[in-house]
Amino acid sequence: MAVTPKVECVPTVFDIALTTRFRGVTRRRGMVWRGRTAWAEFSPFEDYSPEECVPWWRAAREAADQGFPPPLRQTVPVNAIVPAVGPEQAASLIAAAGGCRVAKVKVAEPGQTAAQEIDRVAAVRDALGEGGKIRIDANGAWDPDTAASRIAQLDKAAGGLEYVEQPCATVAELARVRRRAQVPIAADESIRRAADPFLVKQHQAADLVVLKAQPLGGVRACLELAERLELPVVVSSAVETSVGLTMGVALAAALPRLDFACGLGTGQLLSADLVLDRLLASDAVLPVRPAIPDPALLAAHSADPAERRRWLERLDMVRRLADAQGPRR
Repeated sequence: MAVTPKVECVPTVFDIALTTRFRGVTRRRGMVWRGRTAWAEFSPFEDYSPEECVPWWRAAREAADQGFPPPLRQTVPVNAIVPAVGPEQAASLIAAAGGCRVAKVKVAEPGQTAAQEIDRVAAVRDALGEGGKIRIDANGAWDPDTAASRIAQLDKAAGGLEYVEQPCATVAELARVRRRAQVPIAADESIRRAADPFLVKQHQAADLVVLKAQPLGGVRACLELAERLELPVVVSSAVETSVGLTMGVALAAALPRLDFACGLGTGQLLSADLVLDRLLASDAVLPVRPAIPDPALLAAHSADPAERRRWLERLDMVRRLADAQGPRR
């Protein structure tokens, strides 16, 4: 059995506040380290099991020790990201989004009403102006009937939605909604958290797929998946620091076709970063380049000792699981 090599330097465990609540959390934590070829990030979400974290570890190893495939483009287009905030804040996020003309708006937030979602989407529509595009993300929270109703309402509020991301939790539900909706359906969780991501294609449950480099095992794993799925791809992030975002940028840069703006503009959700030259959108694009942490920023955003121990233990457990599994399957 091949044994996973240990990282070449002691990782820094980072702890950075978000500018607004996102995915139910207010802080982003993870680890970064310098490998043989570049810096890498390992930052699975807190609710991921050790087994689900193994692809994140494989992605980090690829970044650290193998590097990325040659890019086919030097910049990648990105969308703005609008969490489940009020209309005024939604409009301000668009204004600060580096010229992005496409926005992904979070919906289906627990405790919020349909009217609040409509107001948020309408505010984003007005902030983007003529020619702007809006996509919404429900994170699988709706049942099919609710999805059909809300999609119709939000499509009207947006002046035409670009697509709806993961309106329902299961592939069967996605397929039902896709047959009823007049808006394209994108699969996210049904790809990255699925035992069999090809069920989406088999059941014709989506018009396009969202691929995220870390949760899916790295850039090369995503390129292989995209080729086998034979569906248009939207590259998105896992709300990483600039170090982690380089994985998504590398994936977007290496895809043979890139028909949609990428969900890689999430750097604006972090109150700080680990690099001086942050990967933030300018003229609605991100450059294809490495991200090298600044020692002072690493120190400033280092997690407390208890959090550091917890992450080191988490990494060790995930590495052991990866070793037991052997090479990527």
